[in-house]
Amino acid sequence: MNKTLVLIECKDEVGLVAIISQVLARHQLNIVAMREFVDEAANRFFARIECYGENFNEDSLQHELTSGLPALAKVTINPKSEKRIAVLVTKEYHCLADILVRHFFNTLGAKVCCIAGNYEALRSFTERFDIPFHYVSHENKSKQEFESELINSIEPYTPDYIVLAKFMRILSPEFVARFPNRIINIHHSFLPAFIGASPYRQAFERGVKLIGATAHFVTNDLDEGPIIVQQTNPVNHTFGVSEMVIAGKEIEKSVLSKALQLVFQDRVFVTGNKTIIFE
Repeated sequence: MNKTLVLIECKDEVGLVAIISQVLARHQLNIVAMREFVDEAANRFFARIECYGENFNEDSLQHELTSGLPALAKVTINPKSEKRIAVLVTKEYHCLADILVRHFFNTLGAKVCCIAGNYEALRSFTERFDIPFHYVSHENKSKQEFESELINSIEPYTPDYIVLAKFMRILSPEFVARFPNRIINIHHSFLPAFIGASPYRQAFERGVKLIGATAHFVTNDLDEGPIIVQQTNPVNHTFGVSEMVIAGKEIEKSVLSKALQLVFQDRVFVTGNKTIIFE
């Protein structure tokens, strides 16, 4: 039997689960996993449903669900199983290396269609995996010119998501608006602490006992987009800045990998500046 994935977001009302269950039953779809959540503050209902069945009409199912749910309901049936991603980098390699190794062994859950960097440093490493690398320098250019070249480099690959794997450039509102809730960043800090540059030095100077990393969607507010995954590790007074950086890089890889897995499996919904995650 074929697996069918249904994603729903709509205004909350009484009886939504019953309506959804009845529609799926009429199409001979057996629910094997259903997760739902109501954001009471926003009065929004979210659901992720895995079901099995054969010989149902997807268009008819879409129509019945949309008709039975509140107006403007978002219903997605069987979203693309393998997402396409473009990865933006600067000079640091650890997050990119983790992505490319997972891609090589088919455990990433997505296809890396291209890498773009504002330095040449990671070209030779990238090309060992037979993935196109585009060098787009930011020097002697306006932000608009730089981002225009960047967009021209990655858009022909039609990426579903853009991953900032230590891409140390602040993107303009115009760039972000082009890919709403589709840009994923790894920040080397447990947000909202130590926003911006040099978070490990900030952490060291503050004498913290925990360091962390945060994967989040990018918005116009620096390092304040909806959070997907966070993780912390303990440190103590013996850790200097360099030791914190080494430990932090391991956390960054782990956090970004987990966030990408959740997004690629369609387990993440965005509501306002928060996420709902059905693990």
